[in-house]
Amino acid sequence: MELGPEKLKDMYRRMVVIRKFEEHIYDIYTRGLMPGLAHLYIGEEAVAVGACAALRDDDFIASTHRGHGHLIAKGGRIDRMMAEVMGKVDGYCRGKGGSMHIADMSLGILGANGIVGGGLGIITGAALSARMRKTDQVALGFFGDGALNQGIFLETVNMAAIWKLPVIYLCENNQYGEYTAASKVTAGHDLCARAAAFDVPARQVDGLDILAVYEATQWAVDRARSGEGPSFLLCQTYRYRGHHVGDQNTYRTKEEIEQWMARDCIRRLASRLTAGGSASEADLRAVDEAVEAEVVAAVDFGLHSPMPDPREVVEHVFA
Repeated sequence: MELGPEKLKDMYRRMVVIRKFEEHIYDIYTRGLMPGLAHLYIGEEAVAVGACAALRDDDFIASTHRGHGHLIAKGGRIDRMMAEVMGKVDGYCRGKGGSMHIADMSLGILGANGIVGGGLGIITGAALSARMRKTDQVALGFFGDGALNQGIFLETVNMAAIWKLPVIYLCENNQYGEYTAASKVTAGHDLCARAAAFDVPARQVDGLDILAVYEATQWAVDRARSGEGPSFLLCQTYRYRGHHVGDQNTYRTKEEIEQWMARDCIRRLASRLTAGGSASEADLRAVDEAVEAEVVAAVDFGLHSPMPDPREVVEHVFA
């Protein structure tokens, strides 16, 4: 599917927002301005933006512990996200969710999740809800390669296949589960075969190519909206930083990281835009500068947001 220049430039901007947001998350962590840890999405931006670009505003997504990029790609506000990461009351969850549990139901963002594979049941339930309410909404669940080895993956895909639910299972294979190479803990060379076992159509794409991700997701969305049931997408990608912000990356070589960075997804789309005459180098620099200012303002918003009242600890929760 051919995308117009304005759509491509919007996708470029969203990737830059994710990259810069995550860079500032690392900065505020090292400055002691946030509690807990964060898991950075730097390097994987094309997957989130490419996938969410194929969704409607009323479609659903479920995220992972590495979820900032998914939320931004679906339309999340970075000022409220930054406040949430800092544990402030103006955050999406009034500071109670932190980095791994941000949600915005108004955007169909059903939450990031600290449990490996935890979003799979949620997103399959959302697809069942759409079916029962007789809407044509689609549900897309992001999960990592480690979640392929969780029982809930097999259970939910089986259920979705039997009931032909409008759900897309999108695996972001960034090659590592925490500190261990996926190849050492995941049997089988063809991971798409796991979906084939349930007669669920699957596609494997280069997760560093945003257009490949978009086209594959659009294929899966079209199947889901037309009542053809679930699809499985395997996006081969890579995280440049460690598993979390305190990870020293001792289990990977510098050469390996540099090989993946040489194929950077943002630079690839930038080259496409300039080669096609859709944007100049000056245009892209202007985007980078504007986004940097926007993220700096989001950090300032978070810093000046008040801490929650301790009495709120028993509010806004299910008993």
